[in-house]
Amino acid sequence: MLNHIEIMGRLGRDPELRHTQSGTPVASFSLAVDRDFKDKSTGERVTDWIDVVAWRSTGEFVSKYFSKGRMAVVEGRLQIREWTDKEGNKRRTAEVVASNVYFADSKPNDGQSSGQKTAGKKDDDFGLPAGFQPSGDSFADLADDDGDLPF
Repeated sequence: MLNHIEIMGRLGRDPELRHTQSGTPVASFSLAVDRDFKDKSTGERVTDWIDVVAWRSTGEFVSKYFSKGRMAVVEGRLQIREWTDKEGNKRRTAEVVASNVYFADSKPNDGQSSGQKTAGKKDDDFGLPAGFQPSGDSFADLADDDGDLPF
């Protein structure tokens, strides 16, 4: 059987990281995913709010690097959970259990992730350590360059 889902949208709230009684990390969040078509009566796109659960290292990754408003791509499987509410009514909910979560937007301009500022980092650091300086000439003139374009 095949149960695979990929969705892309914006986080509707900051991920909530909890731990099970045995200490396993689990993060939950919701994605706002626009439908591909517009509503005929209003002319606007309808947004679906999809609940996502990420376990273990994926959950820790999401809670550390994602925050409300960030665009994300989630790969996983669809899961239907059933429970009984306080009044004794049977309830069902659908959620995506994430196997992978990817960034789908640029790094925030203010250098923030999950509400924390990263010290010494600029938007153009390209993941290099703060204060990194390349050794020698980064670019050198070509000795046999005639200045002609090859096309």
